[in-house]
Amino acid sequence: MTDESLKEEILVNVTPNEVRAALLENGVVQEVYVERSARRGVISNIYKGRVSRVLPGMQAAFVEIGLQRTAFLHVSDIVRPQNGDNGEDDLPSIRELVKEGDDVLVQVVKDPIGNKGARLTTFITLPSRHLVLLPQGDSVGVSARIEDEEERERLRELVAGLLQESGLECGAIVRTVAESAEIDELREDLKFLDKLWNLVQERCSQSPVKSLIHEDLSLPLRVLRDLVTSDVEKILIDSPDDFEAMRDFAETFLPSMTPMLELYQRRRPIFDLHGIEDDIRKALDRNIPLKSGGYLIFDQTEAMTTIDVNTGAYVGHRNLEETIYRTNLEAAVTIARQLRLRNLGGIIIIDFIDMEEPEHRDNVLQLLEQSLAADHARHQISSVSPLGLVEMTRKRTRESLQHILCEDCPSCEGRGFVLSAETVCFEIFREIIRQSRQFEFGEAMVLAHQEVIELLLDEQAPSLATLEEQTGKSIRLQPEALYVQDQFDVVLM
Repeated sequence: MTDESLKEEILVNVTPNEVRAALLENGVVQEVYVERSARRGVISNIYKGRVSRVLPGMQAAFVEIGLQRTAFLHVSDIVRPQNGDNGEDDLPSIRELVKEGDDVLVQVVKDPIGNKGARLTTFITLPSRHLVLLPQGDSVGVSARIEDEEERERLRELVAGLLQESGLECGAIVRTVAESAEIDELREDLKFLDKLWNLVQERCSQSPVKSLIHEDLSLPLRVLRDLVTSDVEKILIDSPDDFEAMRDFAETFLPSMTPMLELYQRRRPIFDLHGIEDDIRKALDRNIPLKSGGYLIFDQTEAMTTIDVNTGAYVGHRNLEETIYRTNLEAAVTIARQLRLRNLGGIIIIDFIDMEEPEHRDNVLQLLEQSLAADHARHQISSVSPLGLVEMTRKRTRESLQHILCEDCPSCEGRGFVLSAETVCFEIFREIIRQSRQFEFGEAMVLAHQEVIELLLDEQAPSLATLEEQTGKSIRLQPEALYVQDQFDVVLM
């Protein structure tokens, strides 16, 4: 798929406690964003925090910012006087930069994920449509996605001139959407960011510690600021109130987007269009089928995500190598989409089916990179390892779709498995023997899951009879509807 053929559409679904946004490319959902009123993300929020603990061994500090868990600040994320551009090799001791009890202005760069607190930085960034202001910076950068060197240089010179013209002693980053932007558009953005930074500084000086100084935009407005590119043709919103808010925002800051906005008023739910609800449900499955008959297996753990590619029923029409190659090509496209849809981040290991031809391996990697070209999250793909694995990283800033929509199974407590009925039977036998040697009783009642009881009455009936003979005790069985498969009780009577 070439960029020229890419047509994007954004759908925004609003309910009283949840807002969802879906980015579609050529009618296929690629990314889903979820914001719940009770668990709204804190990325880009700016807080006035207080250092509660400094850990020299970790070169880090814990900072109280008013959230449930203390946040984490690494030495590399702390502005250093005069030599802020130093690399990782010459980082000073964190005790030279902060101490316990210090008040610090910090910004969240990663939401709290799992048991980890938010990740912070003192390098404040303030984004607008075309620019990102770097109050502690002193240089102008240009998004790597703007590839034309002449355009990159034009934008760099324009923004540097505007910074000098306004007297701002700071840096800036030119965003991807600024490609072909005129100087007046950039100037207006810079004026807005200058006012915003002055407001942040004023609020910081007047607010108590652990206060929210600046909150990022709500999801519908972030959609306009961050997701809309030249490929977007339409933005559908199913809430009249949010439609008005987005239109007001667009008319004030992004006039060119106003014609794209459209209030969705049809009776059919907006996320039923293009099968978005079905795709979200499928993105929570462990197995993803491929059209060829192969399938993918996604395993998401705390440390990394692993993806296994299998040929399944696909046998091809030429030879085994061709079958494997075609399956891997289809898998590369599907994996790229699923990474974005599931919002998987951190370390990702892909086990493509082994290919003998070097050209085939190169083509699969190239297709994976091309399929991730439109990904909003920064990623890096390595070459195939000696074990035939593809290692890649994808920036993780917010929780994955699974972590937002799901919780650990109460039966297996997140293990992903329960003891087999046969194993539970043997544990019951051992427990009865243990009890018979310790206590005097006339009868034992076994309470267990229906599957376990049926196995005890069928295949394990001879063993149960032998146990009654050995212990001299009568054993009664009773199924419990509320028990999970590996739960049981032995009650002495």
